Amino acid sequence: MSSRFDHLPARRQIIDRRALTDGIAAIDAATPAQLRHHVMEVLKAALADGRAEIARRLAEHPSRGIEATNGQAFLIDQILRLLFDVATQRLYPLANPTAAERLVLIAVGGYGRAEMAPFSDVDIGFLTPWKQTPWAEQVIESMLYTLWDLGLKIGHSSRSLDDMVRQAKADGTIRTALVEARYVWGDQDLYDEAARRFKAEVQRGTERAFIADKLAERDVRHVKMGDTRYVVEPNVKEGKGGLRDLHALFWIGKYVHDVQRAAELVDAGLLTRAEYRLFHRADNFLQAVRCHLHLITGRAEDRLTFDLQREVAERMRFSDRPGKPRVERFMQYYFLQAKTVGTLTGVFLAHLDEKFAARGRRFGFPTIRRSPRRLNGFVLDRGRLALPRDDFFRDDPVRLIEIFQLADANTLEIHPLAMRAATRDAKLVDDIRRDPRANSLFLDVLSSPRDPELVLRWMNEAGVFGRFVPDFGRVVAQMQFDMYHHYTVDEHTIRAIGLLAQIERGALKADHPMATAIMQQIVSRRALYVAVLLHDIAKGRGGDHSVLGAEVARRLCPRLGLSAAETETVEWLVRWHLLMSATAFKRDLSDFKTILDFAEAVQSPERLRLLLVLTIVDIRAVGPGVWNGWKRQLLGDLFEAGEEVLRLGHKQRGRAERISAKHEALQAAMGWDEAALAAYIHRFPEPYWIAEPEDVLARNARTVEAAGDAQLFIATQPQPDRGATLVTVYAADHPGLFYRIAGAIHVAGGNIIDARIHTTRDGMALDNFLVQDPFGRPFDEAAQLDRLRTAIDDALANRGMLADRLRAKPTPRTRADAFEIEPNVLVDNKASNRFTVVEVNARDRPALLNQLAHALFQSKVTIHSAHVATYGERAVDVFYLTDLTGDKIASVTKLRALEKRLLDAAAGTPIELAA
Repeated sequence: MSSRFDHLPARRQIIDRRALTDGIAAIDAATPAQLRHHVMEVLKAALADGRAEIARRLAEHPSRGIEATNGQAFLIDQILRLLFDVATQRLYPLANPTAAERLVLIAVGGYGRAEMAPFSDVDIGFLTPWKQTPWAEQVIESMLYTLWDLGLKIGHSSRSLDDMVRQAKADGTIRTALVEARYVWGDQDLYDEAARRFKAEVQRGTERAFIADKLAERDVRHVKMGDTRYVVEPNVKEGKGGLRDLHALFWIGKYVHDVQRAAELVDAGLLTRAEYRLFHRADNFLQAVRCHLHLITGRAEDRLTFDLQREVAERMRFSDRPGKPRVERFMQYYFLQAKTVGTLTGVFLAHLDEKFAARGRRFGFPTIRRSPRRLNGFVLDRGRLALPRDDFFRDDPVRLIEIFQLADANTLEIHPLAMRAATRDAKLVDDIRRDPRANSLFLDVLSSPRDPELVLRWMNEAGVFGRFVPDFGRVVAQMQFDMYHHYTVDEHTIRAIGLLAQIERGALKADHPMATAIMQQIVSRRALYVAVLLHDIAKGRGGDHSVLGAEVARRLCPRLGLSAAETETVEWLVRWHLLMSATAFKRDLSDFKTILDFAEAVQSPERLRLLLVLTIVDIRAVGPGVWNGWKRQLLGDLFEAGEEVLRLGHKQRGRAERISAKHEALQAAMGWDEAALAAYIHRFPEPYWIAEPEDVLARNARTVEAAGDAQLFIATQPQPDRGATLVTVYAADHPGLFYRIAGAIHVAGGNIIDARIHTTRDGMALDNFLVQDPFGRPFDEAAQLDRLRTAIDDALANRGMLADRLRAKPTPRTRADAFEIEPNVLVDNKASNRFTVVEVNARDRPALLNQLAHALFQSKVTIHSAHVATYGERAVDVFYLTDLTGDKIASVTKLRALEKRLLDAAAGTPIELAA
């Protein structure tokens, strides 16, 4: 038996091949078909029992991933050996086999490494000395049919030795699979000959090409998976920092140094013993996670999605801590292991670089500007910042910060062996946190006009960042268990700093023209960079992270060298970093009280400028697709309105001028004379002219003009700059209009992100909706727009049963069920002088807005505007309401009844859908 499985305890409890051999030998079958059937039944039972035993052991020791995957490979080995013996000795025995009638069964790929999750493919190969004989074909066919009958997913090949060599030379995938080839059963001499020929004819002299291929494959895989190891739903196998990255290190080590096990990478000089321990710990943990994923889902599942994270955390016995549930603790540990894999990859490549790239370009590293100078005692090794000796950091720990500052200032890479030393010596940073020079160097990196994101990421990978700023160390690999945030807190923060630097350089001017211009006016530049660093630093502490983060800022900023004024600015920005987005996305910006309250909180134009830029980079760094043109417009509108109040004082000056300017712009767009303009203006109350931008006012006017005397007219216009489609419904006003339109838009596949409801003085409703498809894009195909108009028309004309169509609409996103969101209704009679403002927080789901609007209809209130925001699985819908007489809702009894109806609708309490 192979020594590969000697470490497995009580192997015969998994499968006892000797006992099974005796049982199979006792089978008395009249025909080969009967024999095959009986053998299959015996092996099926053995396979089920073996899997159950491995699962039991994993449940007992949930972190022993390597033992579980080795146990699975051992189980499959014994099944294959039994099956091979039956096929060659009883089904197709040879009395006098010729030299050509030899066959060996090998394991390749992950199975060859003896690492198999419960539902992994079984990758096997059959080798023959020359062209395949009829006997070999019969044996192979018989085995494969039985394996398929056992329910195993088989990846197989059958080749002669010449075919093996030729195909391995031509195909990198085949070559990689054969690198991990392992003898399972059959002709041992034939296997030895195959191994010798592979080394001599395929491996020798192709090491450099193999390494380059594996690194290129890794890069492609990372891009496909998101190109960061900190995505909050990682792929355990293929993602950055996952098992495949560890496999790549082993493949390269085996190809170049012929190592048989990962532990031998130490003897080959590619890893130190301490680094191998980290390798083994990461491998063991990731293998365990993958095994749990397979067992939970009952299939080969490698994605650690939100709905699985909770159960894996529970199976692996993570526990809740104050402010941090077990799922976040588990995922933080996961990301720390992924970070370890990244660090080991850098060290590993450095050794390969020294061996294979003494001349020419290096593996895996981009070519950048080189400088021949020596820098502050550091040396340059082929353009990379390196150490003159191994104890260089210990002599002066401030150099642990200085190396990153020099790398940034001179646009240099850091030599991986210097990164290894920085990782090893990171604890020395504890002694220099209050050193003024160290803090000055760190602030230089943080607020660099070049590429602070890259260098801060290096600093984070080395563990220096989290040591130097311990509060940041607490959020390293800290995930946020929701569907809104795509990255861990540290990754989100570093990305936000990178976005800020890009805006300052003008690299994002097309996306953020206002922010790019504003950055040139900002005086408190350093304060802004520090505020971006600290805005989420108190996540996971069990309280309001904005309040707790402000306390961190008050303590940390003086240490970094910020003045008292800068410290106060950072503290305020961290405390109120969500203010601008909450106001812009959840409040009616046409209500002047909203602008006054916002301006009163901000108090200064400089703070307003800082807050706008901080808000933009915070939103953009959440993840791809989160930022859109509609958010840009809302933030821009709020900035301009707030700036006007701060500039002119807390009075409603300028309002009449803005309305007048919009009247003039509309007259020019429509080509009306004074009388036509006056008649149109008279139909709409003043808030309408404040609420809508000039282009929407023009679109509305064309809609009204086109409608004529019609009682219903629906207009649609895709607006790519807002990332949505403007849907305008002009109809005779009547109660329930809004909830019917909302339901119809959902039936048509739309998602409402904003709604403004206007009523003319002559009894017509003019409602503007911004609608996106389920992927956050505008509705812009003709068929989509026709479907949208038809659905609204049918709903308002009572054609068809809207409620039935809403029930039949499938749920587009079931993963939201993984999150516990307690519905909440907040009623505020102070946020507006004219309206009662109601905010509803609930889990996002189909027809939610329709149900909330129906609850408002039942409460006999009038909706004046609705503002819809979604944050992953959480929906926040805000309504501006009056009673039927147009006044605020003041009655306590009525408010309580309204709150209860909305809570029931938000909770999804079984009620009739609004029809």
